[in-house]
Parts: sequence; C-alpha cells; structure tokens
Amino acid sequence: MTRRDGVSNGQRAVKAARRSVAALALLLPFGLALGGARLPHGFVYLRDIDPSIRQDMRYAERNNFVGRPLPGYHAHECLLRRPVALALKAVQIELARQNLSLKVYDCYRPARTVAAMAAWSENPRAAPDTSRFYPGLKKANLFALGYIASHSAHSRGVAVDLTVVPIDGPAPAPFDANARYGSCAGPLAARAPDDSLDMGTSFDCFSVKSYTRNGSITAEQHARRMLLRDAMARHGFVNYKREWWHFSYPAADTRREYDFPIEPR
Repeated sequence: MTRRDGVSNGQRAVKAARRSVAALALLLPFGLALGGARLPHGFVYLRDIDPSIRQDMRYAERNNFVGRPLPGYHAHECLLRRPVALALKAVQIELARQNLSLKVYDCYRPARTVAAMAAWSENPRAAPDTSRFYPGLKKANLFALGYIASHSAHSRGVAVDLTVVPIDGPAPAPFDANARYGSCAGPLAARAPDDSLDMGTSFDCFSVKSYTRNGSITAEQHARRMLLRDAMARHGFVNYKREWWHFSYPAADTRREYDFPIEPR
C-alpha cells in the first residue's frame, strides 16, 4: 500500500529500521562497535553487540545436513556486518518484552563453506546419512531444487538463520550423533532436540513444509512463523519465502563475498 505522500509502508519500515540502528550505534562503546580486531572492516562478533541473543552455530558442529563441521568454522561464533548485528539487537529488545529471545543458527558463512555444501550434494558416497534433513528427496537434486546455492548472502555478512526461544525455557537435550532422529518435517518429539518454538519443521529442513506460508502446518506453528517474520521486518529484514528461518538485511548489502574463517573472539 502507498500513502498519498508517495512513500509505501515497506519503505517507511525500512527507514524506521535504519533510524533505530543508527540510534543503537550511538549507545555502544566504540571498542565494542568495532568488534574483533582480526575481522575485516565492517564485521563484528554478535556477542559484542548483544550477548543475550542465543547462539547455536550448527555448521561448527555435527548437527547439520552434512553431518560434520564445515570448512571455515573454527569457532561457535556469529559474525555479521555491523548494521545487521545492530538491527538484530533491536529485534531482541522487542521480543524480550514477550519473554522471548532470538537464537541464531548461522550468520556470516565463508565462501569455502558454500562450495563444500555444493560438493557434498554432488557426492553420492558422502557420510554419515543425513536424509532426515531432506525427507522424500534425492540429495543429488537439492542443488537443482534451490535448497543449496553456489552463492549466498551469508558470505556477504548480511544474512542470518534464526528462530525464537523462550527466555526461561529448559535447555534442549544434548545432540547425539549416533541417534536415529526422525524427519525434520515430522512431529516435534521425533526431531533432533532443539529449544526453538515449534515452527512446524526444524532448521535447514529441505521440504516444502519449510516454506514460510506453507498451508500444511498448524495455526499455532503459522502464528509463530509470523511472529518471527513480522518482528524481523519491522527492523529492516526480509524473509526468504522458502525458509522460515532465513532473513537478509538489504540495507547493508555491498554485494561483496568473503572467505575469511570464523575464529574465536
């Protein structure tokens, strides 16, 4: 919808998000705003911007669709371009009023990681078996179906994969690499452990059920997806319609991809 002044509601939301990010920047100590000294200019550790945002960095461990830590992930840390991290802080402040918290699964992703994902999809002998992430699909088709891409906004530091968790909720059971967990699109109790609100699928579930507006999920699951999507949109993020967990921040996108590894703070 466009107002009589010629400015759409979406444009107004983005402008408001930019103002909120600028205001947050003024509140941060200079050293924290810069983040780790080893990072390329403009990147920060999310912990230095908002340590209250939970981090569950899946590609630094075995609980992911490849089944092992991926190249470039030398630490369980979320890195982002600074305006993106500041915008997440604004979302976190909003959700905290509802006793909820963001939890990030992936942030900046080295280009070498993207290449490793593509190579895995083309390797029929890759182990272990992680078919719970692509139920009913052939792994060789994941690239063609658009679930895995050769380039990613994550490598530009302007995309984030995340969910919502209760602030006072119990911690999830430890992940067991030897367990036989059920489909990522199956019932919550059968999936790998996570403390996320039930969104209808787990993170990185290659299924049409992961489409943000998929019609087969329950009303409660849909409402939780909209809660996340709307909170993120109010602060300048855009959701990818095929993945309820994936958001990009166009205002900070320089279109430059990076390949530096993720190191400890």
